[in-house]
Amino acid sequence: MRIHSIQPAIGATTSEKRLGRGIGSGLGKTSGKGHKGQWARSGGGVRPGFEGGQTPIARRLPKRGFNNKFRIEYDVVNIAALNVFDNDTTVTRELLLERRIIGGKHQGLKVLGDGTLTKKLTVKADKFSASAKQAIESAGGVAEVAE
Repeated sequence: MRIHSIQPAIGATTSEKRLGRGIGSGLGKTSGKGHKGQWARSGGGVRPGFEGGQTPIARRLPKRGFNNKFRIEYDVVNIAALNVFDNDTTVTRELLLERRIIGGKHQGLKVLGDGTLTKKLTVKADKFSASAKQAIESAGGVAEVAE
């Protein structure tokens, strides 16, 4: 296969309508625009969201909510997922990303306490829930807040 021989799949493209080419084409005279009116004019039609002059719904509904641009979102992992590591392993965000335990689409890492932890681990994360911290330390590990 060469770059000059690549074509779209059959049926993926349609030929453009050739307007105003006589009665026999089916798109002659008014070229598919009907007779007179706003839609028949050059540049005719209305802008998106226009509702015939009544107040548009976007203006009738109240504004609501607030987006905090300083908010930090965390990737979340439960302690039950940390049992895949060997004893005395230092678990970091990078290691969890490498093993695909977390997705990595947020800025930080938070460890939650769902499940049980059977391994002695050093866990470095941005935040810990109280139950997660207690579970890590009761298993003989260390819960460190990463910087």
